[in-house]
Amino acid sequence: MNLTGGEIIVKYLIKENVPYVFGIPGHGCLGLLDAFIGQNKIKIIQMKQEMSGVHMAEGYYRVSGQPCAAFTSIGPGALNTAIGLGNAYADSIPVLVITGDTHVHMRGVGVLQEIERNHDSNVPRVLEPLVKRSFNVAKVSQLPRVMERAFNLMMKGRKGPVHINLPMDVQSDSTEVEDFPRSYKYKPQAKMYGDPKAIKEASDLLIEAKRPTILVGGGVIQSEAFNELKEIAELIGAAVVTTMMGKGAFPEDHPLYGWHTGSKGTKIGLNLTSKADVLLAVGTRFADETASSYKKGVSFSIPPTKLIHIDIDPYEIGKNYKVAVGIMGDSKAVLHQIINEIKKRGYNKEYENTEYFKKIQNLQKEWTETLENWRDYEKSPVMISVLIKELRDFFDKDTIFITSSGNIQAQALQELMVYKPKTHITTGGFSTMGFTLPATIGAKLAAPENQVVGLIGDGDFMMTIQELSTAVQLDIPVIEIIVNNMGWIAIKDLQMAVFGEDRAKATDFYDSSNEIYSPDFKKIAEGFGCYSERISESHEIKGALERAVNSNKPSVIEVLVNREYPYSGSPAHGWWDVPVPSYLEGRREKYEEEKKGEQI
Repeated sequence: MNLTGGEIIVKYLIKENVPYVFGIPGHGCLGLLDAFIGQNKIKIIQMKQEMSGVHMAEGYYRVSGQPCAAFTSIGPGALNTAIGLGNAYADSIPVLVITGDTHVHMRGVGVLQEIERNHDSNVPRVLEPLVKRSFNVAKVSQLPRVMERAFNLMMKGRKGPVHINLPMDVQSDSTEVEDFPRSYKYKPQAKMYGDPKAIKEASDLLIEAKRPTILVGGGVIQSEAFNELKEIAELIGAAVVTTMMGKGAFPEDHPLYGWHTGSKGTKIGLNLTSKADVLLAVGTRFADETASSYKKGVSFSIPPTKLIHIDIDPYEIGKNYKVAVGIMGDSKAVLHQIINEIKKRGYNKEYENTEYFKKIQNLQKEWTETLENWRDYEKSPVMISVLIKELRDFFDKDTIFITSSGNIQAQALQELMVYKPKTHITTGGFSTMGFTLPATIGAKLAAPENQVVGLIGDGDFMMTIQELSTAVQLDIPVIEIIVNNMGWIAIKDLQMAVFGEDRAKATDFYDSSNEIYSPDFKKIAEGFGCYSERISESHEIKGALERAVNSNKPSVIEVLVNREYPYSGSPAHGWWDVPVPSYLEGRREKYEEEKKGEQI
């Protein structure tokens, strides 16, 4: 059959069951857009900024496991995807991004929106570090194979985004295509299992362990190893501690749950991971925030702790810590192997009778009491900690909560109880702002029966606020909780904690009269067509949430929260390497002393 480049792409997206394509039309993608006419399998979502399209696709995948695509025109539209791609790449999220480009025969001429002074077709060069692969298509006959390879790369091994640069003439040129989409299988059909010798060595260590702890990363969620994680924890009596990306992989009301470790971690999580004799790390890359900037004895004590590291990507194994056993493989498959090996030996620890289990229970109780004592319902404006507790009490266990960089992200990590997989979504390694609102839209498209709630700072919200119009336009009833502290207060708190309480700079939102400034988010949201309220007291939260849910509309609840340090955030129990200027002599000396413990 004879197909244009645009038709090849559309047919292939249909074959891969892609339900949504997120994009903004432009002259550089008209040939592709036209090919969507006449089909009813894929819906085009018109977001209002290209970065948001990538985040919407991320939100959809993180809930459903089904990748989506985004398209842009040439030039600025294409470059606007960079932050979204960086976020997806850092968190290993598959998204297909297709960008328009100038005609092949006009490359280097300097047509509208082309930047060619140093190199022709520069966009792929910019995006290449942010994707698993960037394909620069030169003729339409290449497209069938490019589409196959793109999906193969996105979904196999360590997942991630892929970019296709699609010149305008390639979109509209045609070629004869046989057996397309292909009838034969071209993707690997099996999970990657670990080396049997390494499985036995890991099992030996876990059976001998007195204080086993499992560190859960995003790889567990990617491979959906939830049952295996719970089974092995109960089999060996291990505490289960999660990273930011692993939150939700293990039910947080389980008696073996140990919360979180790292610079933004919890007292219980830090205690368990730093004092473990054997640490089973699954699908995690030991980022600096997880490892408290690698300061020995804070998050981890490796050695003497013996590390078993499982990861799909061999690049991560042994990168930041020496391993006792390193196992390359899929988290679900490898955990299954270890479980079978331990069971084969007849081992099953009755963990509820051990001293270690009693310690976990005591640490859980202490941390719960710490949080209860920290929350002050009388403080006005409301503390973020109180807001999180009220949200958790109000919404059911199926509710999907989404956060991005800021105080609310850190406190949700510490305090928001999550009971089911894929009901906590956040930006991890790239820590992108502007993620939450578009990601909630993508998540709601993936799970229309679930409540989807965005927890978002005011600065973060203003980066993609225009996507409220997308939610209203398409009647997608997400609920956005604007945690309004009128500034970049996570950074202000960091300045005050590290440099001194008199060193805050450029973090409050001041107007020309030096008064604290905030837009009227309620009026703005109502102008878009959302339901909206503005509250500032603890007792107002429940009623506002009820009215938002009952409105059945996209909703914005603006919550004025406490800005007074340290009640503006939550205590940091780990350590993070933030260099102190040498002229702050006393604090610099303390920093230098703290830094000596780093293992990097």
